[in-house]
Amino acid sequence: MKLGRLNHVGVATPDVEAAAKVYADLYGVTDRTEAKDFPHLGVRVVFVTLPNMQIELIEPLGDQSPIHKFLEKNPKGGQHHMCFEVADIIKARDAMVERGASVLGTGEPYIGAHGVPVIFVHPKDTGGVLVELMQDPALYEGEGGH
Repeated sequence: MKLGRLNHVGVATPDVEAAAKVYADLYGVTDRTEAKDFPHLGVRVVFVTLPNMQIELIEPLGDQSPIHKFLEKNPKGGQHHMCFEVADIIKARDAMVERGASVLGTGEPYIGAHGVPVIFVHPKDTGGVLVELMQDPALYEGEGGH
């Protein structure tokens, strides 16, 4: 298993619309998606598109959202995770476990905001950074894929 390209950096925020406005007003980045709710993930998301990657702005949908807990510690928001593409999410998950890393949740990949399977690797195993691994969208043929 080898990491592919950096797909996005996740940024937790109390308000995705206000955060997207900052990227537009301060940095001139206006290429963005409409806000979309993902109730099964507990988040509202806007993707801000840059030439080489995206910024995923993430707002909690209620108190049970994992982003809500992050914002309790960081009320103004901040970097939440980095996401890398992998050629095969199952092989990537198995490699993480074989190499001694903890995969969060049940360990089973689930469909993330890009419509492809993802897993998260615990920050204690990655130098303090929460790492998301996502199935390369170009290689995904499942539901929601290409």
